[in-house]
Amino acid sequence: MTKFNPSNERVKRIYFEWQKEANQKSQNSIDNIRQAMTRYEIYTKFQDFKSFNKQKAIAFKKHLAETKAVLSHEPLSKSTLFSTLRHLKDFFKWLAYQKGFRHIDIREIEYFNLSEKDTRIAQTPKREAVPTPEQIRQVIFSMPANTDIERRNRAIVAFTFLTCIRDSAIVSLKLKHLKLEDELVEQIGGEVNTKFSKTIYTYFFPVGEDIKVIVKDWANYLIKEKLYGINDPLFPRTKIGLDKNNCFTSVGIEPVCWQSANQMRGIFKEAFEKTGLEYSSPHLFRKTLVRLGETLCKTPEDFKAWSQNLGHDHVSTTFSSYGYVEEYRQGEIIRNLLNRPRQEEQTEQIAQRVSELIKNRT
Repeated sequence: MTKFNPSNERVKRIYFEWQKEANQKSQNSIDNIRQAMTRYEIYTKFQDFKSFNKQKAIAFKKHLAETKAVLSHEPLSKSTLFSTLRHLKDFFKWLAYQKGFRHIDIREIEYFNLSEKDTRIAQTPKREAVPTPEQIRQVIFSMPANTDIERRNRAIVAFTFLTCIRDSAIVSLKLKHLKLEDELVEQIGGEVNTKFSKTIYTYFFPVGEDIKVIVKDWANYLIKEKLYGINDPLFPRTKIGLDKNNCFTSVGIEPVCWQSANQMRGIFKEAFEKTGLEYSSPHLFRKTLVRLGETLCKTPEDFKAWSQNLGHDHVSTTFSSYGYVEEYRQGEIIRNLLNRPRQEEQTEQIAQRVSELIKNRT
């Protein structure tokens, strides 16, 4: 059975290069696009992209809706359908302007669209169980810290709580990026794997002096005891060696960065499960800190600083993407509105400022 089409491969190579160099897409985004295109090619038995028409779009859309996920054996989620079809729409719209493909009717590409109902479902934010600060603290202080690996694992969970830096950035941090005296992490674009390669200055969030101590002790341990240099990783990867039976096993840490954040997520998963709590990914800690900021910040400037510390250029991103009021809290707020004393107009100031920021952004 044919497993690739040489003509398609040439087109895909050009398209991926365009996505990276001209459209500024990350490798992660390109991999998602590649996966969507592979689904389509497998369905069409690797027919040439030149043969695209609306019948193929309709048939593939139906096929995709009937496809089941490999692990769960459940139908693909609406969000997966939406993103896959969106990637294909973008590709064929680009393709229709390339030499040799201009016969493709742009209007027929729209047949990749989901129904309005399915589109709404796909774009509805997924509800996630966001851990509370108390739960995170429970996890951190239940983690053992006897070996180098255990100390590193506890420190990386504490550091994530303290800074809420994205996991892909954390695993690329070096000791030089941590300024202990200033309680600051310098995420320098190009040196640290930040989103869109932005440079972000993140100060420690006020989540407890004991959390700071864990992080500071870990950094000092690497410098003073392990003799790590400023260009060595803040969270070094696990060193693999042979045990007495010549089997591979963990034998400590080595001054090398992890290739990805997968191992870090594994640390979080194990730590939460051992505490008897539902697994919370490193990214969910950001939502925890947004909710904490909503209770601690009293002025528009407070929340702007809090938002900026998360790496958001616009405070509206913090509100719209991360802010969510739980149902029980929503009810409490609504019931107490009439009984609440008129405050010093801070709430009105925040609302007005956020409205201005959103308006300026659009």
